Amino acid sequence: MSTSVTSHPTPVTDEHIALHEATPSFSGILGGELFKISRQWTTWIMLLLLIGATALPFVLTLTITGIKDSLNTAPGAFFSNRMESTLDIIRIFIGFFLLVLTARIIGMEYQFGTIRVLLARGVGRIQLLSAKVLAVTIIALIVFALSLVISLLFLYATVFLIAGNFDSLKALDASFWSDTRVFMMTVLVSMGVTILMASAMSVLGRSLAFALSVSLAWFPADNFGTIFLLLANRLTHNDFWLNVTGYLLGPNLNVMPASLLSGRVLTIGAQPFVQVDGTHTLVVSLVYAVIFAVLAIVLMWKRDVKE
Repeated sequence: MSTSVTSHPTPVTDEHIALHEATPSFSGILGGELFKISRQWTTWIMLLLLIGATALPFVLTLTITGIKDSLNTAPGAFFSNRMESTLDIIRIFIGFFLLVLTARIIGMEYQFGTIRVLLARGVGRIQLLSAKVLAVTIIALIVFALSLVISLLFLYATVFLIAGNFDSLKALDASFWSDTRVFMMTVLVSMGVTILMASAMSVLGRSLAFALSVSLAWFPADNFGTIFLLLANRLTHNDFWLNVTGYLLGPNLNVMPASLLSGRVLTIGAQPFVQVDGTHTLVVSLVYAVIFAVLAIVLMWKRDVKE
């Protein structure tokens, strides 16, 4: 005697079809990228270093001889110097933070081959790249805002420790806040170009090591490159080499605050050996940003992923 077992196939419903054809949403991909960033220990270590760097100028201020007299006699100059040094340090250290963060979040997908899994699950190439860049941008804005709040707290604490009161804060007039807003804008421009540059290098090299190496070497090479261009000018007596310095990204970002503020702030780092104005620095930065963005998008869109 034998028994037969008859299986009844599960009927295919609209829900099954919808589930099978579903693709990851952009908001879901973005949320996943933000989650990954928040779980990377390097993110928190770099944040601690950034906070320490932000506090450094205020700690050094307390050790300056005669700083109380300087605050009392010329409070405007005191606060302008603190503003310049703080925003310069934020620009430099947040730039380093964004270079490492962007290179890691994109380069690691190639390094470990997880990008193939993501693409196989229906994630679009440009969709993935856009989500990663947007995630880094969101983190960058949060970190920038946090740095400003911490700097403001340190400023109030420094003023109170030096003078014992906040009377000197009355020197913060409309001109000071106007200059501060312009300087902050230049920091945001630098942050945006930095993110796009690291993104382009990550997609170009398709390797975490390549992305980190080239991204971290870009601005030092830009700054030291001005020296070699100056030497080339001295050897050839040709101004062409000096004119080239006017189109290097790093020096233009360095001199941007001073150019936009008519020299009311100092320039930190190498600068072009030719006269440039604020519009020139903004246009050069925009051109670099467009080149980096196009390079990243085209390479991500056109090249096969074989890692």
